[in-house]
Amino acid sequence: PCGSCDWLVLLVLQPPRRQPASLEGSDHGSADVRTVPLLPPAQLSPLAHAYDSAVAAKRRWTMLGLALVVVFSVLSAWIGEVDLAKFWNGLPRFVSYFHDILPQLRAQSLGADLEEWFWNLDGWLALLFDTLLVAYVGTLFGAIAAFVLCFLASANLTRSAALRFASRRLLEFCRTVPEIVFALMFVYAFGFGAMPGVLAIAIHTAGALGKQFSEVVENVNMHPVEGLTATGASYVETIRFGVVPQILSNFMSYSLLRFEINVRGATVLGFVGAGGIGKELISSIRQFYYADVSAILLIIIGTVFLIDWLTERLRHRLLSLDGAEQ
Repeated sequence: PCGSCDWLVLLVLQPPRRQPASLEGSDHGSADVRTVPLLPPAQLSPLAHAYDSAVAAKRRWTMLGLALVVVFSVLSAWIGEVDLAKFWNGLPRFVSYFHDILPQLRAQSLGADLEEWFWNLDGWLALLFDTLLVAYVGTLFGAIAAFVLCFLASANLTRSAALRFASRRLLEFCRTVPEIVFALMFVYAFGFGAMPGVLAIAIHTAGALGKQFSEVVENVNMHPVEGLTATGASYVETIRFGVVPQILSNFMSYSLLRFEINVRGATVLGFVGAGGIGKELISSIRQFYYADVSAILLIIIGTVFLIDWLTERLRHRLLSLDGAEQ
């Protein structure tokens, strides 16, 4: 205590520093003594009360939000006729389905059993390759379309409100309609095959990636863009040299992530005749070829795991390189 106000004395320890020869042996530099004044109680009490009131109000809003989530969840379950007893009774049948589709493997004839299980491995791998091609081409075309539209949908690069509105609504339409709906429309128009799957994935990918790309573009550093604009660069030149170098790694990362999703989506599109291994899978399910169903599922799951692992490593590599450059 000092006078009519309170003082807090802090001893800030510092690492030892080499002292000049003239000061060696003295007591200078061992510690810095600093005094930090505290507010008087008359000024501190209103501030503490305001802080407590703000914390209490935040807690009330949090509890209100949680209560609304619970109420809406209960209402949704009631309107949707969610029956927990039915779910619990059907859960054993769901688990037993996977037990039924797996063949019996015996140790004494394991090789023969596996050969019988994967009897059509070459044909399934060929269909899986078609599925991967559908996902790859669809992702490629969709990413190109998203790359073009994302700049028009970005508020920091497009001054025209009408052009920005039209671009954003187009991207919303592309990603709102499910892929399988597009696939059904294109199957009706072009017939069975890979083309409907490629077009459906490309349209949906353009909408999904366009949204993500535009958000990345809106968070770029605008100083390079302003500098290029001041030198008289065109709109395309400004994007090429001021924006693309900042966003390229993020664009590649999002595109690889979308490719992982599209591999699974291309399999489902085969159910409606859009080509690939999905058609063989739904045919085996309908004909109750349980062993074929399990073999095809294992092939698809293994492929997806491998693609996820490879693309994850590549995405991390791209992001780490981008961080190192910055």
